[in-house]
Amino acid sequence: METINFEENMEKLEKIVNELEKGELNLDDSVKKFEEGIQLSKECNKILEEAEKKITILLEEAETTEEKEFKTDENA
Repeated sequence: METINFEENMEKLEKIVNELEKGELNLDDSVKKFEEGIQLSKECNKILEEAEKKITILLEEAETTEEKEFKTDENA
């Protein structure tokens, strides 16, 4: 399964929005495009949530490391 990144998903989503805004699609195609857009939106949100979790973990690790270094420096 091919992994699509956030930027690629956003480009696809923007394309869908533009197609829907033009109003040239029939109802069935509009609904299909809307469904596809919702799915892409969910995927983008999931990618953002995962990135936020990683950043939170990294910040917590950095804070813990700084506290350990500070305590070590204090004892020197």
